[in-house]
Amino acid sequence: MSSKKGRKLSKTQKLKQQQEEEERRLREEEEEQLQAEKEEEERQERERKEEELERLELKDSERRDDELNELRHLLEENHVAVTKWKTDAVEKAKWERYLRCDGTPEPSVQQEINTYISLWRDDPEVNIGCVLQQCNLALQLFEELEDLLTEAGNKQEAHKYQEALINLQELIHFKHQLATEEILKTASANIDTETGNMQTVVKDDNITLCLWANFTKNPRFKGLQFEEASMSFTLPKQLAVSDIAVRILHTHYDHLSLLAKIAHERRHSSSHRSFGGGDEISADVNLLEQGETKLEEEVKKESEAQDQRLDEEVQSIHGSEGHKSESPESEPSKNNISQVAERRMSQPKTQMETLIAEGDLPSPSVQLTIIDQAEQIQVVDLMQYTPLGGVFYYDVFHLPPQAQQVNGWEIRQVFNNGLQVFPYPTESNLEENMAPSCPLVGVSVKLPDSVVFLETPQVARWDVAGKEWRMDGITDLSYKEEEAEISFKMSSFQAFVVMQKTYANLPFLSWELRPLGQDCAVYTVRGALITLSITIQGDQCMLQSEQEKGLSHLTEKWMSSSALQRAMINAGINIFVNEYTDQYISSCCKDPLTEHAAYEQMALFASACAFSWSKWNAKCGAEHLVMQVCEHLSPTGVSEDSWILYLLGAQRSQKLKITEKSEDFSTDLYLGSEFHSTFIHMLQDNMSNDGIARTRISNYLFADTVQSLLCATRPLMYS
Repeated sequence: MSSKKGRKLSKTQKLKQQQEEEERRLREEEEEQLQAEKEEEERQERERKEEELERLELKDSERRDDELNELRHLLEENHVAVTKWKTDAVEKAKWERYLRCDGTPEPSVQQEINTYISLWRDDPEVNIGCVLQQCNLALQLFEELEDLLTEAGNKQEAHKYQEALINLQELIHFKHQLATEEILKTASANIDTETGNMQTVVKDDNITLCLWANFTKNPRFKGLQFEEASMSFTLPKQLAVSDIAVRILHTHYDHLSLLAKIAHERRHSSSHRSFGGGDEISADVNLLEQGETKLEEEVKKESEAQDQRLDEEVQSIHGSEGHKSESPESEPSKNNISQVAERRMSQPKTQMETLIAEGDLPSPSVQLTIIDQAEQIQVVDLMQYTPLGGVFYYDVFHLPPQAQQVNGWEIRQVFNNGLQVFPYPTESNLEENMAPSCPLVGVSVKLPDSVVFLETPQVARWDVAGKEWRMDGITDLSYKEEEAEISFKMSSFQAFVVMQKTYANLPFLSWELRPLGQDCAVYTVRGALITLSITIQGDQCMLQSEQEKGLSHLTEKWMSSSALQRAMINAGINIFVNEYTDQYISSCCKDPLTEHAAYEQMALFASACAFSWSKWNAKCGAEHLVMQVCEHLSPTGVSEDSWILYLLGAQRSQKLKITEKSEDFSTDLYLGSEFHSTFIHMLQDNMSNDGIARTRISNYLFADTVQSLLCATRPLMYS
């Protein structure tokens, strides 16, 4: 009984407990009330935002046609002007070529090309000076043929130019052989008194020829350094005691890689199909145009894909074979079919789709080269690697019979079989497979001054039988970066090239397009290994870089956009992309319709607005783009607090509330801003009258040049 009484609460305790329960109840009621008020406020805020959003969307929809028409008009006006200018330039170039009268034929006329090649082949001239002059003219013709091959409209036409290029390349090489033979025939008359052998160097703008003839047969001879050319070679004893001549011919151009691409195309011609699964198409693509061509093709492909998805949805409703509906048992509803049809009719078109439908956007066919993944890994993928600095032909020949002076007569043994290759390794070595009896031959060359190697260079040798570059068979590779010298050994004498990865400087770390004045801007790309700036003025471009070595022939020189792109690739500072780039580097997957529309409109406003990279572009999804933009009318740099973030989509553009320093990405609209159907009209909301006026008088060539650089580098995709 005492324990039960102890558990009873006193009146004071009961009162306290009641007070606590009452307080807890009041707090809960208060919290519930606050929560309800908060939820009500949030609901009202959502409704307000939804109403505001609907109002803005309605306002955007009402002016959509006007904005698209204005954009279309600007693009059409520029396109017509650019097309006329380019047509006039082509005609002018043809006329200037006609007036040149330098003996080279019209490259587009096959009969003239064949006649030129036939006559030059029969020309008996073998003097090295005259031969090199003839070769220089032929090289100009070769470049013109390459341009025609790039622009070839069909496979038959492309094949014609390919054959002409192959024949011309073989003839140039043949003429080099004849001139080399002529020098070697008189080698005994030019023996060096110190060494007892003959060594000579011949140079011009396009080739460097190093020749050595062995007369002493000294078994202790190890090799020779051509000081004037910064090239050297080493020989095993077996060759040091033989009647041989060694040649290192450095052509500052590369015709072999073109042969490799043509051979690769022909081996895989059955795989060359259009994206739409149509007829076969040529695989010859100018690397400088592949980025823009791929983007335009993606634009067309994406537009077709959207229509195809709607077609498949209709088929799905019908339950047709291959496109089953989710409920095959149920009857297809006529209402459902009509809904899809309505969606097709009422679906608002994007900026690019509208222009495509009107025929304003060119969409040329893309030409593909399919990379065979089954090929041996040692075969060089010429999309992954780019040969730089030309080709080094490393050869050993039988020393031709030398003239003998007898009783005042010069007697020479004459053969009609030309310069003969000295077999090394010998056939007996190959049959017996005796590697120790066949030592390696060495070579060392200084890398050309006109090339920048951003990474340790690689070496590849030419496989004559396969018409391809191979990386196997190269041993003892050594690279001296300070001296820019590379040396290695091979089991035989073969042509070789020095290469580096094509996309070594991608993806970009950042980029900026900033105006410097009317029809003048600077495009800066901070690549993975080097930062470059391209100043654009009218239709001319000028490269600028802190990297001085290897670029002195390019920097501070005005040239066309296509010429600059070609020169930069040849110099090893590629920042340009093509349809194969995705296979080798990571990128932001973006809708090509939206991306191409952005580049077009950025080019229109490049005289008055600065554009820059944003970290949020990688976070906003494939269907959107994000970049920093601000009006900028002075040639000075842009201050950090001037940038504004914009979100670009297929249907509309908007100004974002977040900044580059925000912690999280959000698509919330900037307070007081609106939606616009085009990017340029979105920008105009935050521009001055002077800035807008500057964009309206922007030169069509300037806009075209800016757009070509943006499409060739695709910074919104590869940064």
